[in-house]
Amino acid sequence: MNRAAAKELALDDTHDFEDARRGLIASVPELVVAGSGAAPIWDMPGYAFSEGAAPDSVNPSLWRQAKLNNIHGLFQVSEGIYQLRGFDLSNMTLIEGEQGWIVVDPLTSRETAARALAFAARAPRRAAGQRDHLYAQPRGSLRRRARRGERRGDRRAAHPRDRARGFHGGGDQREHAGRHHDGPARRVHVRPALGARRRGHVDTGLGKAAFGSAGIVAPTETVGRTGEELVIDGVRFVFQYTPGSEAPTEFTFYLPELKAFCGAEIVSHTLHNLYTLRGAKVRDALKWSGYIDEAMRLFGDAQVYFGSHHWPLWGEARITDFLQKQRDTYRYIHDQTLRMAALGRTPQQIADELELPASLAREFANRGYYGTVRHNAKAVYQFYFGWYDANPSRLNPLAPAEAAPRYVEFMGGGAAVLAKAQASFDKGEYRWVAEVLTHLVFAEPDNGAARELLARAYDQLGYQAESGPWRDAYLSGAWELRHGVPQEAGDVGAVLELLRNTPIERFLDTMAVRLDGAKAAERHTVINLVLSDTGDSHVLELANGVLHHWREPPRPQADATITVTHALFIDLLTGRAGLRETLGSDALEVDGSRVELLRFFALFEQPDTAFPIVAP
Repeated sequence: MNRAAAKELALDDTHDFEDARRGLIASVPELVVAGSGAAPIWDMPGYAFSEGAAPDSVNPSLWRQAKLNNIHGLFQVSEGIYQLRGFDLSNMTLIEGEQGWIVVDPLTSRETAARALAFAARAPRRAAGQRDHLYAQPRGSLRRRARRGERRGDRRAAHPRDRARGFHGGGDQREHAGRHHDGPARRVHVRPALGARRRGHVDTGLGKAAFGSAGIVAPTETVGRTGEELVIDGVRFVFQYTPGSEAPTEFTFYLPELKAFCGAEIVSHTLHNLYTLRGAKVRDALKWSGYIDEAMRLFGDAQVYFGSHHWPLWGEARITDFLQKQRDTYRYIHDQTLRMAALGRTPQQIADELELPASLAREFANRGYYGTVRHNAKAVYQFYFGWYDANPSRLNPLAPAEAAPRYVEFMGGGAAVLAKAQASFDKGEYRWVAEVLTHLVFAEPDNGAARELLARAYDQLGYQAESGPWRDAYLSGAWELRHGVPQEAGDVGAVLELLRNTPIERFLDTMAVRLDGAKAAERHTVINLVLSDTGDSHVLELANGVLHHWREPPRPQADATITVTHALFIDLLTGRAGLRETLGSDALEVDGSRVELLRFFALFEQPDTAFPIVAP
């Protein structure tokens, strides 16, 4: 399968490798970044196996992308623009201002950002910025590094603005960053247990897997419309506002004096996700394509393109061709999905039948290293029509654990299913084997032979996958079948700074969705929450199994009033502090019934991340 895939593409084309190495100033041969645990959070030498021809266990197109993403170091993009690539999943771009650096996309963790900036400070050619640390910010944000001796409050940070909520209502990038880190639980991303190796994790398509401490800073200014301009440290920025594309709030920008376009994540050297396998809101393919078209018209004289991932491009003609084909790829997936849906095709049929035309599919920048045509087509269907495909059998089906034994019985029993699955496996029918054996594993969870054959089918599907996330999902499923559920507890401390800068309303929303509605159905409770350090007060009311909250003065007849600092309240909600212990300390003041307060908080569940994905 992989040898056949290699014949479809010009894998010997070296143009991307030339672009990825262009402007290299210096690199770090042993780029390892330590974290709080025993294992490093960033280990580029660990990917040194991605050399030479692709092994049988890796799709050759993904192998090529992995080799490109191994090229790392400090690069000069053009006069006054530098990039640090390969220090994290994303790029850090440094733009030379009058007094220091303007930092674009300061990576996904504090640790990798600090390492990247320290390396830039020692590199042979750098702007006149002095040493300082940097807090991680969301994609698309801007921040000027402070000169030595400047206070943190003197720096500037620009975020895209959420028009629906407005800035003063918390409607900046912090809203969505907080929601992203509190997203759906039932997802498999890159599991550390896979390891970086030829039969494990090789690349995400965007870059290597990143882990570390995340944070965010409040913006000093926000951008909420296309054409808005800011002069930051003497450099003029013209913004394009692109909400609903890769992120709920996002912008791109153009530097007119440098003729440089930052495409953020509306364009990349891969097909991006309209739906993320980790779980997020479906993105609008039509808007996404439209934003790329708008960028072509607004910034058509750009001589340099750079983005949040991958390597830059140079020359107006090449940039135009790149943007046009990315634009047409998202539009093609959008339009053809709707056309096929109008003909009665189901989401799965569309995913199986839809293919990009050769003029788009042969472009490496449109390949499915991260997103794929298959799951993006399903995303378009979901965006317009939701989950129901109009087939009544799928309107109210049995749950897998209940349906699986009946499937196995209909197919002649477990031994017969396993024998038939082995025959299909020997023919290379791995998708079918995975579908059939999922029923057997759910019907007979302790059937070791069934689990092993299903794991082998997942291995083969992973080895053939061109998409990095698809590969990791398949191989994570195989790992779980062989070793059990990984006990990987989420490290709240790694995102604590981000959480503490997330609007408190979002945490109260989180409380509402963790409420055990059945247990709370007959309860009516009113709790006043007063944040002693900010002066804000909120009223929480539980009724009919639903929790509501309002920012308003405390109600005199509430069952209890809690007075607590913002930071301690976050610690209570995230489990870093226990309520019973905190109630007896001076850090929390309670006016009213402590018993009622304990009963109230007992109704909320903590999420469990250690649950099976591929078995009942």
